[in-house]
Amino acid sequence: SRLTKGKPSNLLIIGDTILDQYIPCDPVGMSSEAPVVVVKELDSRDFIGGAAIVSAHAAALGADSKLLSVTGEDPEADIVTEKLVEAGVTPHLIRDSTRPTTKKIRYMVENQKLFRVSRLKEHSISKELELRLVEKIWELAASTDAIIVSDFVYGVITPTIVEELAEVAKRNNIPLLGDLQCSSQIGNVTKFNEFFLICPTEREARIALSNQDDGIEYIANSLMEKTHCRNMIVKLGAEGLIVYSKDISSSFIHRQHFPSLSATPVDVTGAGDSLLAAVAVGITKGMSLVEAAALGCCVAAVAVQRVGNIQVCPDDLSDLIKKRKSIAYGW
Repeated sequence: SRLTKGKPSNLLIIGDTILDQYIPCDPVGMSSEAPVVVVKELDSRDFIGGAAIVSAHAAALGADSKLLSVTGEDPEADIVTEKLVEAGVTPHLIRDSTRPTTKKIRYMVENQKLFRVSRLKEHSISKELELRLVEKIWELAASTDAIIVSDFVYGVITPTIVEELAEVAKRNNIPLLGDLQCSSQIGNVTKFNEFFLICPTEREARIALSNQDDGIEYIANSLMEKTHCRNMIVKLGAEGLIVYSKDISSSFIHRQHFPSLSATPVDVTGAGDSLLAAVAVGITKGMSLVEAAALGCCVAAVAVQRVGNIQVCPDDLSDLIKKRKSIAYGW
């Protein structure tokens, strides 16, 4: 109810846009010509991903959501725009003729992914596009409650963009939340300096510090010190997440662990995106970071029970909470 009461949160999401395509297949067998698995395509389904799905999750949770991103000059960009509008997002998409819209194609048999093909270019945007993005950031930030940076390291979030975001957030006194995805990309979350919140996975945190040996508590404290961020959520996959929050008046760091609420996920793609959107909506609606993280756990638990990146709305959360209460209390 706190999500839907009062004035909607005004969120600006900036980052890389992805079109996720899922292709369900029928297994045929092994080829007699070579030792390869043969499948037959049955259908295809398109989902928005990256910063686009973060903005869609925020809109579904009641926020006035605006997406600032870069796409190619191609039909995929039209699909993304259409789906964003359907999701209730206001898109501000700059088209770049030097790159295709990032597209990830996943071939599946039932709910099992066989492999993924990525169509993308990872070079940084041109200085001209960078300037256009900077102008839009300053234009949109004046009426924004929080800025979310969803960086998949595909060229949109350049060092200049990060610097401008930090300056606009400081000037307008609005929180800056960052998430950097480097599961199959090369990236480093320490580029997010002095953010209100960063949300690395444990692996990303260790990569940033070049530290594979020390415990997660040391890693988390070291990363917060290195980035000068006030808050951090470390995502632990099946083990849930840990929230770290630094006192403004002292250097003491509060810690709260949240277990995963989904023991048998169907598709974990986009779990972090849904978490980020929910936390941003939560803090702009007056929740503490711990409360917002609890909300994020619930949203992520719903998201991973579906194939593909699909918006999670308040009714979905109500259903999840009822089921959890039923299990806990036998209602």
